Amino acid sequence: MKRRSFITSAATVSAGMVAAPKVWGKDLPNYDPEGLKGNIHHSACYWCYNSIPLDQFLSDLAGLRVKAIDLVGPEDWPLLKKHNIHASMCWGAEINLTDGWCDPKFHPQLIKNYSEMIPKVAEAGYTNLICFSGSRRGMDDEEGLQNSVRGLKNIMSLAEKHGVVIQMELLNSKVDHADYMCDKTKWGVALCDALGSENFKLLYDIYHMQIMEGDVIRTIEQYKDYIGHYHTGGNPGRHEIDETQELFYPAIMKAILKTGFKGYVAQEFIPSWEDKIAALKQGVQICDV
Repeated sequence: MKRRSFITSAATVSAGMVAAPKVWGKDLPNYDPEGLKGNIHHSACYWCYNSIPLDQFLSDLAGLRVKAIDLVGPEDWPLLKKHNIHASMCWGAEINLTDGWCDPKFHPQLIKNYSEMIPKVAEAGYTNLICFSGSRRGMDDEEGLQNSVRGLKNIMSLAEKHGVVIQMELLNSKVDHADYMCDKTKWGVALCDALGSENFKLLYDIYHMQIMEGDVIRTIEQYKDYIGHYHTGGNPGRHEIDETQELFYPAIMKAILKTGFKGYVAQEFIPSWEDKIAALKQGVQICDV
């Protein structure tokens, strides 16, 4: 191909690309709650919207046809029942993000907490209960892994009995949660293998793992059987998941669907827009593939 012909052809292609409409972000059509495709089970993490009273936020979710909410405890469940909103990820048994299963000194308290919470989750009609590895505090990966296995084995038979799935969240230790142990997918997978229970899964936070590992779609495809739940978030900044950040969520959602995933995808970005519900609408539309 001659150079002049190539430049002319490239210019024509570029012009076509510029003229092509966007298919996500702020150029999405007006939100139609009746038009959601139903392929993705949408949820939202309340802590990102907690400037809105929970009763009002649940009403907003119902209006959006978002049928679930993440990271709520027993004190909030009566309100969820009122609005017919499902608790897609329960919490309230953990101590905090830093005092977790990788450190044996916290095992007695954690075993007590989870042994009390697991039956409550099941009785309320819910399935997923979050947990955290906690901080390394100088221990290496193998020591933290073995400690976590020894601790978690004390609650797994109870979780299996009640049909509750314990889900450990993958968090980044680079930006937000320094010293967190479960900061790599492979470490979490090794923990799942060591426990050998279908009632223990990983909560794959796309934002956190983009920071730590990248290669999100390949990881989802490779470790699909270990992942029980997803969180979203734009990187950098953990804000909206539109064209202002580096992840392309429509492709990620399609990859999740292709794995046969039937669980929930919860929006966990911190809205930067003044209208937080409008930001949530956008996030749901972007993920509704």
